[in-house]
Parts: sequence; structure tokens; C-alpha cells
Amino acid sequence: MTLNELLQSGRLSWFGVAAQDSDVVLASRVRLARNLVQLPFPNRADLGQLAEIQNKVDDALAALGDKLPQAFERLQLDQLTTLQREVLIEKRLISEKFAEGLPYRTAYISADTRMSLLINEDDHLRIQVMTPGLSLTQAFEMASQVDDSIEAHLDLAFDETMGYLTAYPTNLGTGLRASVILHLPGLVYTRNIDNIVNTSPQLGLAVHPLEGDEQGGGAHLYKMSNQLTLGYSESEIIENLRAAVGEIAVHERRARQALSYFGKDSVEDGVWRAYGILSYARSLTEKEVFDLASRVRFGIDRGIIKGVSPDCYAEILVAMRDSYLKNLAENENLSKSEISNMRAARIRDILRASRAGEQEGTS
Repeated sequence: MTLNELLQSGRLSWFGVAAQDSDVVLASRVRLARNLVQLPFPNRADLGQLAEIQNKVDDALAALGDKLPQAFERLQLDQLTTLQREVLIEKRLISEKFAEGLPYRTAYISADTRMSLLINEDDHLRIQVMTPGLSLTQAFEMASQVDDSIEAHLDLAFDETMGYLTAYPTNLGTGLRASVILHLPGLVYTRNIDNIVNTSPQLGLAVHPLEGDEQGGGAHLYKMSNQLTLGYSESEIIENLRAAVGEIAVHERRARQALSYFGKDSVEDGVWRAYGILSYARSLTEKEVFDLASRVRFGIDRGIIKGVSPDCYAEILVAMRDSYLKNLAENENLSKSEISNMRAARIRDILRASRAGEQEGTS
């Protein structure tokens, strides 16, 4: 996949509906932090040391060749435009901090966009894998396969007592950070989301809104992740998070069911209003779409809206973003009104294609 194809693609392969618990868990992510011996962490390294880190990791990946699970596109961050970096952030392929574009920061993005290898962020190397639904074990196995291959070519900083040495103490030990993206409109609408957020730290987990304000910006999207790695094995971290997410999914489905009985007319009216606006509006802001798309996805999952594929939700979340639209138009100077008009047109097209696709599938 070329850089242009990566930036212009309207799909996220790690965001699908044909996966375990995908009505609530949109995606799973595993990230491994690794560092080379006898070299300072990137925030303390000089330019010569950053270049040495980059060259060593580059050489290791080149030596692996066909042993890597698929082809990767190498992106030198300081050679990308600000707009290109912003699109990569919107697609969750790199972080905002990594996108600062300091010298010798490099990203390797897999052909299916599920895997990112980031050189010289907070750690020398971060291996990130994202997979659809509740699939933490699958994501970890994919990351571990690459980690094992790389470790055969590089001397990694590892202490027999502490485990893998990392830039942040909270990543010490396994160097593993696991997380999931949750769609929780039921818990938000029934005002039970604060119970989840407040009790999660007691389980060694953190829950934060993924987009927007403290209530998820109307998107009702939340990220849940492990907080500590030291003293726990990889399997314990994965299982602890998986079990907690499973419980949240149960509570979310109960909340959605309760909404179907109490306030049913109001809920369905909100769903159909959202669907109507997305289907026919000529101008839409990002904030509006976050809320409206969440209501439509809720309506599809509950069977209120029929004949529309839930896959359209992931496409809308890509098509609604400012930087993606600017890059698609090849004009970073688009006005707010031009972006809003373009956003509305793209979403109308997505819903129209989704309806047509479902009709073909049932005919």
C-alpha cells in the first residue's frame, strides 16, 4: 500500500462488525514497548544517538524480510506534511506525540493497516497491533510474532528482576499496554457510565472518553486499558482486561434493552432523526456527526434501522474527519463551510452505498 492509498482509503481493517462482541467492542489494541541496550531513551538522546537507533531498527527489519507477516510501508515522519501526519493520527496509526515529526522518527505501517512499528517515540521501538472486536489475544499473538523476530536481531534492554526496561515506569515489566475501544451509548443514556469509569481503577484499569468532552463528545466512544505491567505476566494482563470488558459488554446490552422498554418512543425518534439528518443534510460538523453516527449505529445494532450495514459506521468515522477530507480534496486551505459540505456529501454517499449493498445481499 502506497502512502497515497494509505491516506485516501476510507476503510479501517481493524474496525469491523464480523468479530466477537463487535456490537460493543469496536476494536482491540496491543502495544509492546522495547528499547535497545546501551542507548538512552529518545527524550534523552542526541541526534547522533537517535540516528543510530533508527539505523539499527531499520537494519533489523530489513534483515527479517519475508519473516514479517506482510509488507510494510516505511514513512519518515519529518518528510511528511503536517496534513499527512494528521490523517495518520485520525486513523490511529500513529500518536499525536509521534507526529511532532522530530528527526529520525519512522513509522512502518502494514499493508492491511493493522500493525504499526514506531521508531523513536517515547521508546526506541513500539509495536502496535489493532484488531476488530474483542480480540486481545489475537492482537497480542501478532505483536509477539514480530517482537520475537526482531529480538533475534537486536539486543533489547531487559532486566531479570524488572523485565523489559521502558521510558515510563508504568510500562516496566512486560512493556505491554492493552486496550479496547468501546461503544457505550446504553450506559451513557441511562447515566451509568460514571460507575464504570470510577470503579475501573480498582481493577488496575483506566476508562477514558476516546473523542470529545468528558461524556465522549456525543460519540459514546471510550478506551479501556491496563494501567500497570510490572509484576504481571502478559496473559494475566490480557485476561484481566478481557474479563472486565466482557462484564461491561453485559451491562451495556442490558442498558440498551432497558431503553427499548422505557422511553422506547423517544429513543427510536432520536435514532430516526439522526438517520434522516445524515442521509439528507448538506452541511455537517465533526461534532454533529459523532453524535448522529453513534445514534445510527445504536439503531442498527438494536434492529430499529433495517437494511443498512453496520459497517457504514466505521466508514463514517473516517470520512467525517477534517484532515482526511482536506487530503482527499488535495486542498489543506478548505474553509470550514467547504469541509462541512464535503463531509455531508461523503456521508450521504456512504449510507446510500450501504443501503444498496444490503439490498443486494438479501436479494
